[in-house]
Amino acid sequence: MKSKKPLTDKELEKFEASRDLGTELLKSVRQMMGGKGRVVLSPVISARKKSGLSQSEFAKLLGVSLRTLQEWEQGRRQPSGAAKTLIAIAERRPEVLREVAA
Repeated sequence: MKSKKPLTDKELEKFEASRDLGTELLKSVRQMMGGKGRVVLSPVISARKKSGLSQSEFAKLLGVSLRTLQEWEQGRRQPSGAAKTLIAIAERRPEVLREVAA
């Protein structure tokens, strides 16, 4: 799809009707099997993984609920304020968070 503007209902129906999902899925599987795919982690997931903490440990350290952390990791919500700063620290200096968590 070339356009960035939202499609009308009619345009969306036309686009969906023109797709061959089986072919698209098969192509994707072949790309993954060929090593052509790549996984892109959100900055929140990346920071948490670098810190070596579980989701529940990381959420507790940030002072948020596990559900909120999951929402951030899945891109449904964005952290703000102090949480953004702590996540940036965790990304750059994960040992600091491990130290605080100990």
